[in-house]
Parts: sequence; structure tokens; C-alpha cells
Amino acid sequence: MVTFTDARKKELFDEFEGRKIAVVGDLMLDRYFWGKVTRISPEAPVPVVDIDSEATHLGGAANVVNNLSSLGAIPVPFGVVGDDQAGHQLIHLFQNMNCPTDGIIVDPDRLTAVKTRIIAHNQHVVRADRETKSPITKDIRERLIAILTEGIDDFDAIIFQDYNKGLLIPESIHPIITLAHQHGKVVTVDPKFDNFFEYKGVTLFKPNRKETEQALGIRVSFDQDITEAIQLLKDRLTCENVLITLGSQGMCLLEAGGEITFESTKAQKVHDVSGAGDTVISTLTVALVAGATMKEATTLANYAAGVVVSEIGAVPIYINDLITAVK
Repeated sequence: MVTFTDARKKELFDEFEGRKIAVVGDLMLDRYFWGKVTRISPEAPVPVVDIDSEATHLGGAANVVNNLSSLGAIPVPFGVVGDDQAGHQLIHLFQNMNCPTDGIIVDPDRLTAVKTRIIAHNQHVVRADRETKSPITKDIRERLIAILTEGIDDFDAIIFQDYNKGLLIPESIHPIITLAHQHGKVVTVDPKFDNFFEYKGVTLFKPNRKETEQALGIRVSFDQDITEAIQLLKDRLTCENVLITLGSQGMCLLEAGGEITFESTKAQKVHDVSGAGDTVISTLTVALVAGATMKEATTLANYAAGVVVSEIGAVPIYINDLITAVK
């Protein structure tokens, strides 16, 4: 774990402000219904939830955008939405955050991804998903890459936020990584299973334990397992750094020079891990482009994750909350 002096904290946090970061990924809406259960349905053996309140939040890659904005950076979303109510609402939410929406393409043949959660007594009762998972068309892909190429010189970094919803496929991943390399941009990845090993040569690759186990076909239970797994990932991806998030066990970082560091969790209490990965990749990336070392960025991301998992739902990390947590 890195210990920050007051001067170093101020230096880094001041540099968060205004960093422009492209977020390429599966944009979603998270809908929440909160209520209470007092009876079982007479129609089926299921609980009846009396709804007290409801809310809509940015989810998936859109939650990464939200986190970056809350940290003081300037996020620019790149993705696809449907020509539907959810898609229009998503764009409207971005506009309210003063986020550019030029990188969001409306495809009338797709559904905007919406995850609806019903929560009773602070516990999830059920989640219903509405989405399109088929790969994006060649036309959509080319339009997206063209828009990103046009603005590439303005970005400090590119984040890939993959949820296996059809946007991030080899034909879109590879040219964007090549583009980033040509312009010397930091590239960080929060992967999912389908195209796990397509993100070769990136600055940082950040899977969680479950994703690592699925991709490598091994169990990752002990420190020795984690050490072997993280080295396997780095070798197969030929990337600079790998960070595996381990839930209650914290994180494991393998740096470009070969050093492996374990970070214990900073969470004091855990109510909901939804969106914690979004917070980690957001904090890591903005910290790196602000001048943090990889260890410093990892420690800051660990603190940020510890804050957001204490809340219900996918909530962003705010810069003041992160400053307080690090203190």
C-alpha cells in the first residue's frame, strides 16, 4: 500500500481536473425500484414488493463516464444506443452532465441496454434486463472509429469498458488500440469474457477474479494461484500492467517491471458491489494521466472502491469523498 503525503495528495488531485478521457463501451441505464415485502403473492410463491421509490442512473460504461465526471475529469462517451425512450434518456443524462454526445450513435435496430433492479429491505429481489447483444454493424463500427480518430489528439486516455453487449468486438477493439499507440495514449481495459484476449498491448488490463478464472480455466483461490494467473495474463496479452480485483481480498497488481503487489481492501462495510469495477477503472485511469505511479493509482482506486461499495446501487466516487477516504 502506498502512503501519501499531504503535498503528494494535493499534487495528484489537482491534476485530476480537466483530464479528457474517452470511454468506449456498452452504455446502459440502471433502473431501481425500492420497496418492502409484507406478503407472498397468492398467484405464485413469490414476494410482493410494495414500491416506495424509484430512480434511474447511468450504468455500464455510462457509469464510468459518471465516475470520471465526479472526479473532475472530462469524460467523452463512445457507444451505441437504440432509438427508444431509454436511449433518448441516456443521451439527455449525459447532456445534463455537460458531456459531449457526438460519440454516441443511435441505431434504430438495437435496444438500449436497461437493467431494472427491484430492491426490498436493502436486498435485491430480482433484476430484469432488456438489451441487444448482437455485434454492431460495420457501418456503425466505422462511424464510431472515425469520430474517435477525429478527436484522438485531445484525449489523455482511452478506457475500454466491456459488458459483452456487441460494441467491443475484435474489429472495433484492434483499430482503436492501434490508434491509441500511434498517438501515445494511455489505454486501460475492464474486460468481459467474450473478447478477453483481444486487448493486447494495452497500458493496464483489469479483470476481476471470476473473469480471470473463466478466461484461464483455472481456480484462483490462494496467493500462489493469483501470482501464477496474473503472470499468465500479462504474458498472453503482452500488456504493460495487470490488476486483478479480488473482492474482499483486495487487489493484486503486476507491473511492467515484474513486481507483484497485493493490496488489502479498504472497504469498511459492503452493501452493494454493483459498479465497483467501474469506479476502479475510472479512478485508476484518471490517476495515471494525472501523473500517479501504477502503485499510487491502484491504491487510490482501492480507496474509491471501498467508498462506493458501502452504498446501495451503482454510485460514482466523488472527489471529496475520495480525498476524505485517503486521509
